[in-house]
Amino acid sequence: MVSAILTKWRVGKRVAAGSLWLWAIFCFYAPIAGASDCPKASEEIATDRPDVTNSSIVVPAGSLQSENGVNLTKEAGATTIDATNTRLRFGIVDCFEILVDLPTYFAALRNSGKSGFSDVAPAAKWQISPLPGTVDLSAVVGAALPSGATGVAGAGAQPYVQFPWSWQLRDGWNLAGMVTEFFRPADAISQLVTQTTFVIEKKVSEKASLFTEYVGYYPDNSGSRQLINSGGTYRITPTQQIDFHVAMGLNHRTPDFIFGVGYSFRLDQRARGGK
Repeated sequence: MVSAILTKWRVGKRVAAGSLWLWAIFCFYAPIAGASDCPKASEEIATDRPDVTNSSIVVPAGSLQSENGVNLTKEAGATTIDATNTRLRFGIVDCFEILVDLPTYFAALRNSGKSGFSDVAPAAKWQISPLPGTVDLSAVVGAALPSGATGVAGAGAQPYVQFPWSWQLRDGWNLAGMVTEFFRPADAISQLVTQTTFVIEKKVSEKASLFTEYVGYYPDNSGSRQLINSGGTYRITPTQQIDFHVAMGLNHRTPDFIFGVGYSFRLDQRARGGK
């Protein structure tokens, strides 16, 4: 009983600390962020895929972006396919978007893999700018709502706070990363999971980029999960992109491999007849 109370108290402390951190950043930077610093429809598409690290910039105000993909995963002798990994992003005002991850269906192809839909997960994303140099930073608050299969998505609502960042270097090089705190109140073992990522990206042509990414999951009261993810993107047009990625686990808690492909597009206000 005492252990359970202490665990809940520690989780509550970290939730409160994360919320205070988030609002402190908003209060400090929001007053100096202007429309001139926010993404415009004239800029090229920037997506949250195929790497785990999400984009540090939002979609332009008045734009709708659809990001979609399919993954093939082998883990513990089971092979699973999941599709479509669809994220819809809406630019509401300058430097602010709402997004929603639609339910993805997981189907076991071999052996005893898990099948069923994941949760629907809405969120809000603020781009915090400008920052010194060529650094972009965003803050995301969202939650996976209990709408999918418990065996796939877990039990109960699962809120999260997230901070993706990126730093543009010279000669087409880019560094990026993300810190996320997932809260799982209904989980009997790990009620808090910290995810960290780090990406090295290289623009190899005007339309193509390649990346290598480290992804780590660090649950409370459980062992870590770590993997390496690599892939690339190719812009068919300034507002359309195809991508691929291949991931390999670094310890026994992660999948043997994941292979995925995707297609994303953005519809801008001007394209829909706006001014």
